Amino acid sequence: MADQDVGLMAHLMRRAGFGASRDEVEARLAQGYEKTVEELLNPEGPGIDEDLMLRAYPSYLDKAAIETGQTEWVYRMINNRNQLQEKMGLFWHTIFCTGDSKVDNARTTYLQIQMFREYGMGNFRDLLMYLSRDPAMLYYLDNIESHKGAVNENYGRELLELFSMGVGKDGGFNYTEDDVKACARAFTGWNLAPTIPVFPYGRTPFQFRYDPADHDDSEKTFLGETGRWNGDDIIGIICKQPATARFISRKMYDFFVADEQPVPAWRLTEPRDPEAINILEQSYFDSGYDTRAMLRVLFNSDFFKSEAARNAKIKSPAEMVIGTLRMVGAHQEPQPGLFDAAMEPKYMGMELLNPPTVEGWHTGKEWIDSGTLVDRINFASAYLGNTELPGVKSMVNRLMARGKTLSPEELVEGCLDLVGPLDAVDSTRQLLLSHAREGGALPHGTKAEQAEFRRRMAEMLQLIAATAEFQFG
Repeated sequence: MADQDVGLMAHLMRRAGFGASRDEVEARLAQGYEKTVEELLNPEGPGIDEDLMLRAYPSYLDKAAIETGQTEWVYRMINNRNQLQEKMGLFWHTIFCTGDSKVDNARTTYLQIQMFREYGMGNFRDLLMYLSRDPAMLYYLDNIESHKGAVNENYGRELLELFSMGVGKDGGFNYTEDDVKACARAFTGWNLAPTIPVFPYGRTPFQFRYDPADHDDSEKTFLGETGRWNGDDIIGIICKQPATARFISRKMYDFFVADEQPVPAWRLTEPRDPEAINILEQSYFDSGYDTRAMLRVLFNSDFFKSEAARNAKIKSPAEMVIGTLRMVGAHQEPQPGLFDAAMEPKYMGMELLNPPTVEGWHTGKEWIDSGTLVDRINFASAYLGNTELPGVKSMVNRLMARGKTLSPEELVEGCLDLVGPLDAVDSTRQLLLSHAREGGALPHGTKAEQAEFRRRMAEMLQLIAATAEFQFG
């Protein structure tokens, strides 16, 4: 089995999911790259045994606190066999940011993630329609305070600036303040239904309600088109814009291929790979705004498959945590300790379901600082150093199978291969080799030698977790 093929499939599973064990990578290699892409793009049936999950964690049904929603989502990210479906939930969550610190209704906030999971690979116009009716978003961006006689511009502004078009491209602006005002007026009347009393049954999720009496039905001019627009008309006009194709294409490239400049810089900075963005933009229009078609083009493209795209992204805290847990085979079924693991992304700077602002998180290099780096290293090394975990056991057995006695060089190269494959720079490789050589060769013929082999391999895996290269995925 060619190392290049293993590396490409592992790359696909890290980007289109949260990573995979070597066993899964090889199984998917046997069925082929293109077939794997199609399987990821077209999930069939439930990807998780919800009955088992809910029997073990009945609190997931109600979600009285945000931590319950965070823990359920982490469990799903680890165990959902439809990995791209779960990854798209995270993708849209980083764009359509809604914070539970304001919504203060964890069940409602989590239902937005379920909406992303269900419709995240469909038509972008439909997704914007669902978003504009989403109770968490309506509450978070104050559209419930927007009325025919007193318009609140928050949702209208962010729909244009952060959710669909961006401020500008190619040095120009994509919309004006008048467009923001017209957009906001079009969404008046998009509100929430009254909730039932909290007592005695507890809180219930918010529900969307359109109030035609509160809608501004007067004529509006938006992006050069004039009419008595409602919110659905506005979304239709937005989706026709070249700026929208550019915005979604750059977002996909940034999330799935390689770290881009921060969004506020996009008006004045070219894409990292203009040709790739052009290809995705063309797919957006050719497919009638279909995100699944765009993803198909992306995952099968030369720019995604290239060596340059591999390890060109710093792992987000969610990717670091979930990728590590999937690699070591932890929490593949209900068991103690999941709550603690689910809180780790927060400690690393990414509190799921509660982004810091509507702009979301600053990604790429900004994921790393002196505090979060320590958390990332400690978390990964603790799990990779536990040889009782099934994924680590599998790596140990695979390395033992490479020979009766392994040299220090084979230990280093084998460990780098099994956690990635990870391509370490010379300085990193030499530091790892220097440590491995202190212990000499690694036989594993006796029980004592096998125990020492496991100890030294676990130690090497922990050292790799502390490298700069491990922070990329």
